[in-house]
Amino acid sequence: MIATFKPKILRRLTLFFLSALFTVATSLMLVSCNEQSQNNTSAINPSEIKTQVLRMGYQQAGDLVRITKVLEKRLEPLGIKVEWAQFAQGPQLMEAMNVGKIDLGSVGETPPIFAQAAGAKIVYVAGRRRTEGSGKGSAIAVPPDSPIKSLKDIKGQQVVFQKASASHFFILRALEEVGLKPNDIKVLSIPNVEASSAFLEGKIPVWVTGDPHLARAEKLGKVRILRTAEGLDSPGGYYIGGKQFAIDNPGLLRIVIEEIDKIDRWAEANPQEAIKLIAPFQKLPQDVMELVVSRRTYGLRAISPELIQEQQRVADYFYKNGVIPKAVNIKEATLTSEQYAAITPPSISQK
Repeated sequence: MIATFKPKILRRLTLFFLSALFTVATSLMLVSCNEQSQNNTSAINPSEIKTQVLRMGYQQAGDLVRITKVLEKRLEPLGIKVEWAQFAQGPQLMEAMNVGKIDLGSVGETPPIFAQAAGAKIVYVAGRRRTEGSGKGSAIAVPPDSPIKSLKDIKGQQVVFQKASASHFFILRALEEVGLKPNDIKVLSIPNVEASSAFLEGKIPVWVTGDPHLARAEKLGKVRILRTAEGLDSPGGYYIGGKQFAIDNPGLLRIVIEEIDKIDRWAEANPQEAIKLIAPFQKLPQDVMELVVSRRTYGLRAISPELIQEQQRVADYFYKNGVIPKAVNIKEATLTSEQYAAITPPSISQK
């Protein structure tokens, strides 16, 4: 007896099998990458790792490294456990690092400058890659029906953003572009995760924010963008570590940097697969996640004298504008060239 299927049932079966095939293919890809990585663990000198626990900090925007567990798989053969702690934004992550609660985390260009000004013993471990499209996921925004039509119109307005976050440098530079000064606006410091609902309800006149909050507001039709951070003269984000931790664990950091860059490059080449992995953890609609992933910049770059010079320019800008109480020397939060050579995998050293 030959079984017959109704079209609706057949479509469901087809979608089921396609979904299963995608899951298997993605799993095989990640396993293959991990096996290749594990083949390199034998080259690590035991003296280059002095910890049994790596404490990673991540922000609300999500972390593909955590979701895919590439660090856990790579470090398990070395007897190293990975612990994760979530933070609202970069300043909170830096504060936790300053008091010794985490070892490594990713933040924008601004939080480590404020942390260093406060006396934190931190070090720049790796930089985030920058492209011409970097900054699309950050914006100065107003409600759709706002009478504010341009950046010049925000003079005298309340502007909401998290102080000491990447938004801080963004808004100062944007004000300067249109001939305004920091004291021309009224700043209210609120983390994005807390400000998001208030903005969607029309309770915030001007918001400096980023993805995924920005993407969600866009897809809901609740935002009008005055300016994105595209073209902003920022060196971009960094992976920051506790200084003594970095000095004591060069072999571990080399593995971590390699794995982060590798999974980032995979996500850049496979955006739809990355969306399917991230979406269940973000609990956001598919169209929102597609927008977030489409304008995210992936991959790392090595810390270099040129990159440190760029970061010094940002620190000097904050001091010149009276945002931080003292001048900050970025070089005091760096390693020696030999130490950077020890933690930087060849795959990113020339990028």
